Amino acid sequence: MPGFSSLSHWLLLLLIVVLVFGTKKLRNVGKDLGGAVHDFKKGLNEGTDGEGKDEAAAKSAADNDKSA
Repeated sequence: MPGFSSLSHWLLLLLIVVLVFGTKKLRNVGKDLGGAVHDFKKGLNEGTDGEGKDEAAAKSAADNDKSA
């Protein structure tokens, strides 16, 4: 069967990638990708929580303007 359906094909591909790029560069790419995913998830969580906070901050600012 042609293609990459065999485990030996995937191991050979992994070996070639490690030889071409080196382990240090692959480690840095993995760290950067993990950090990007973490920041993305954090942004999603802050986006849903931040909507209520923005409205509360705007309301308190409006109340301060009225009292001044």
